[in-house]
Amino acid sequence: MGPLKVICLTTGAFAQNGYIVGDPQSGEAVLVDPGEDAELFLRRLATERLVLKEVWLTHAHVDHVLGVRRVVEETGVPVYLHPDDLPLYRKAAEQAEWFGITADPPPEPDRQLADGDTLSVGEFTFEVRHLPGHSPGSVVFVGPGFALVGDVLFAGSVGRTDLPGGDARLLFSGIREKLLTLPDETVIYPGHGPETTIGRERTTNPFLTGDLHLV
Repeated sequence: MGPLKVICLTTGAFAQNGYIVGDPQSGEAVLVDPGEDAELFLRRLATERLVLKEVWLTHAHVDHVLGVRRVVEETGVPVYLHPDDLPLYRKAAEQAEWFGITADPPPEPDRQLADGDTLSVGEFTFEVRHLPGHSPGSVVFVGPGFALVGDVLFAGSVGRTDLPGGDARLLFSGIREKLLTLPDETVIYPGHGPETTIGRERTTNPFLTGDLHLV
């Protein structure tokens, strides 16, 4: 069984990272957080000869869901979202207006994610870990040797908690309990910025080493 292919595509005014996670052996793929340029993701799937099976959302802030409607219109695949972010998701068009962007509301999610759920891409499995704080329904997807973490953790930083539904204490406790317990070599694919590793963030991220006392 060969390795999964993780393709990061950065789109839009927010420079948001969306990910195609594909299993070349089975030809299956999922799309995590399709950003502003849905056509870019669809073209890349075709180039890689991968068949999209699902859209997984780490959370429902507008920069992470702008491409959902177009992807679903083109492919008909189901959308997965934690229910605690459903109010945010249903206000995606309103969120877009705050930033001067016109957007149609995304389609209703087809499945509710829950902490401990198991998802799959081909023969590979992922664990869903609910990690609120950046938003009420933020989740991370922990796969074989890597995790897709949305806006929970970044290289050298953490997700902001000053937006509606944010909670710094929940964010930091969740990072400690559900991310820093992963092996140091685990690759972290964030919603913005470059990839990193658990070990690097454990030892150098000032929000996690105690150099910045925010909570």
